Amino acid sequence: MTEQSSFRTWPSIPVADWADTRDTLQLYTQVIGKVRTANTPLSNHWWNVPLYVTARGLTTSLMPHPTGPSFQVDLDLVEHRLEVLTVDGRTGTLPLGPRAVADFHADVMSLLDGLGVGTGIWPMPVEIPGAIPFPDDRGHAAYDPDAVHRYWQALVQMTRVLTVFRDRFIGKASPVHFFWGALDLATTRFSGRTAPDHPGGAPNCGPHVMLEAYSHEVSSCGYWPGGPGEEGVFYSYAYPEPAGFREATGLPEGARWDDELGEFVLPYELVRTAADPDALLLAFLQRTYEAAADGAQWDRAALERHTAGRTPAG
Repeated sequence: MTEQSSFRTWPSIPVADWADTRDTLQLYTQVIGKVRTANTPLSNHWWNVPLYVTARGLTTSLMPHPTGPSFQVDLDLVEHRLEVLTVDGRTGTLPLGPRAVADFHADVMSLLDGLGVGTGIWPMPVEIPGAIPFPDDRGHAAYDPDAVHRYWQALVQMTRVLTVFRDRFIGKASPVHFFWGALDLATTRFSGRTAPDHPGGAPNCGPHVMLEAYSHEVSSCGYWPGGPGEEGVFYSYAYPEPAGFREATGLPEGARWDDELGEFVLPYELVRTAADPDALLLAFLQRTYEAAADGAQWDRAALERHTAGRTPAG
């Protein structure tokens, strides 16, 4: 394998091999994500709450603090540690390893307090059925460093390709960002038109959450480490769903509509093992977006950058 091709490796991430670690990691990221939410003003569609993929793992990015210095929280998924950095030069770290969510939550809150950036958060996980408050959760404590590292490596590849897809669009589009509610990496395109009120229904998410998230028409896509795929799935959906959307044809081989999820899915393992993973994923993203945009009669000529033949940069 050449040095260049090694940077394009899509690692194997079988869900069955790391489900316990995945569920614990999701709760760890929820603690950190709630810290970001508490310290940042509401941005449209909750764009102030996600984390971002970095060269080492995940980050909150720089956040203001109401009484202390601005700071950020990083999850280093190479060395497996949590780092808090403040703009006045102070730092604090915690090792990432097998640790009950209750202890992780307490240690993070204590670390923030010690650095002068204490942050109160609502300690209830969201988007998880039957969730246990962070301070009481001693059941989730698994942490397989190798599995977490491979998951992060997969996120790096996904971010690269999703960024290329996002940048083909000159209308309003979200960053490629990591939503800790469901542990998914996503990017969303907007037609510019308002949408009907979303019915909501996600666990521990009040009606205002989905109303803000889906206030305008969207075509959204990303990756979720769950669902019908053995290694998770890439997904694509539209809200509101236009007539005929789920009957779209011309999908790449292996992609299909999933009635239970209410979205198109493409198993991660099909992308990972494809002769050209980038091309397969881009074909899935493009075709499902076209089905959404054409079905809802978006003004595609005004919204799209007409250089779709580009390939992801290294």
